[in-house]
Amino acid sequence: MKAAIWTGRVISALIILFMLFDSIAKIVRFKPYVVGTVAAGYPDHLVAILGFVGLIPTILYAIPRTSVLGAILLAAYWGGAVATHVRLEQAAWPFPVVFGVLAWLALWMREPRLRALVPFRS
Repeated sequence: MKAAIWTGRVISALIILFMLFDSIAKIVRFKPYVVGTVAAGYPDHLVAILGFVGLIPTILYAIPRTSVLGAILLAAYWGGAVATHVRLEQAAWPFPVVFGVLAWLALWMREPRLRALVPFRS
């Protein structure tokens, strides 16, 4: 079980790092992120707000006591990303789905309370 816990921690760390970079790039209005967000149909003035909307659940996900709430909010955030990609008929829509699955799988692997709540049985 130690290997599963560490695997969950590594996957979680990668998700957290990606989301921190993505969120901070939006907050500081890194040009490619502004251009991409506007191209997706969101107004320019909302880019930094979307960065904070991604940053808050990422921080909650990183804190063990609030990780389940963070995972719920990240799933909602990625659900919005899926809806945006589908609306624009972009083939990238599976990317946020995979992120959501990985985030919950990683949390399940590293959190014994979640494993007790959702046991996988053979």
